[in-house]
Amino acid sequence: MKNKVALIFGISGQDGGYLSKLLLSKQYIVHGVSRDVETSNFSGLKALNIFDKVKLHSASLIDFNTTFKIIEYVDPDEIYNLSGQSSVGLSFTYPIQTMESITLGVTNILESLKLLNSSSRFYNASSSECFGNTNNKPAHELSPFNPRSPYAVAKVAAHWQVINYRDGYGIFACSGILFNHESPLRSPQFVTRKIISTAVKISLGVEKNLVLGDLSIYRDWGWAPDYVKAMWLMLQQEKPYDYVISTGQAYSLKDFVNEVFLEVNLDWQDYVDFDPILVRPSELKYSCGDSKKANTELGWKANKYMPEIVSSMIDSEKKLQS
Repeated sequence: MKNKVALIFGISGQDGGYLSKLLLSKQYIVHGVSRDVETSNFSGLKALNIFDKVKLHSASLIDFNTTFKIIEYVDPDEIYNLSGQSSVGLSFTYPIQTMESITLGVTNILESLKLLNSSSRFYNASSSECFGNTNNKPAHELSPFNPRSPYAVAKVAAHWQVINYRDGYGIFACSGILFNHESPLRSPQFVTRKIISTAVKISLGVEKNLVLGDLSIYRDWGWAPDYVKAMWLMLQQEKPYDYVISTGQAYSLKDFVNEVFLEVNLDWQDYVDFDPILVRPSELKYSCGDSKKANTELGWKANKYMPEIVSSMIDSEKKLQS
C-alpha cells in the first residue's frame, strides 16, 4: 500500500509540530503550509527533529487561488487546518485580521475541495472558546455556543461552515472542539508559557516578578501531544462527526500559578503582581469540556492533567534556560 499523504495548514505552530511527528510515525508523507517558508523559523519542527522530514510550501490561506493550487498539487488523503490568528487576547486588538484568517481560510479549503470533487478528508481546528462560559459544568457537543471574543466569533462561523459543506456537498469534514492544550512548544505569548518561563527565570535570579491579570478564571488544560492524536482519530472514522476534546478537569489560573512555583520551590505570592490592563474586555470565568463522545467513539482519552503538564513544561524550560 502507498503511504498516505497529509497536508497541514498552520504547520509552524505547536499543534502542527506534534501532529507532523505523529503522522510521520505512521509513515505518512507530510506536507506543510506556511505563509512564507523562507521567513518562518519552524522552531517546533526543529525542536522535534523533524524539520527535514516534511515538505514545506508557501501559501496564504486567505487567498483562494493559492489555497486551491496547493490542494490540487499535493492531492492529499487528509487535510488538517490548524492555521489562523490563534490568540484570544490579540483578537480584541485585531478583530478583522482574526475573522479573515479563520473564517475565510476554512471557506477557501472547503470550496477548493468542492470544486476539485476531492475525496480528501478534512479536519478543522474549532475551539472551546465557542462555548463561552460553561457555567461551572463541562460543555459537550450539543451545548450551545456563546462566543465572547472576536476569536470565538470567528471560530463559531468556521465551525458552522464545516457543517454546511459536510451536509450540503457530502465532504468528509469535521471539527475538533479542543479545550486549552499546552506543551513546551507553546508560544511565549500564551499565559501558560509566560508563567512557566518567568517562574524559571525568577528561580535563577534573572527576573524579579511576574505580572498577570485575573487569577480567578478556570480552564481545562490538556497536553498537546494527546490532542493531536484525537485530530488524527477523527479522520479515521467511517463518518465525519465533530468532537469535544478535553480532560474534563478545570483548574483556576491561581492553581496553575501555584503549581508552577511549587515546581521551582518558591511561593508564588511573593512574586506575582496584578495588572488590570491584562484583563480582557470579556473574560471567560469558567471553561471545561466533556469528552465522553470522543472517549466512546474514538477510543481517545487524556493522558496528562494540569499538574503533570506543568511538571513536563518546567523540565523543558529549565533545559532551555540552563
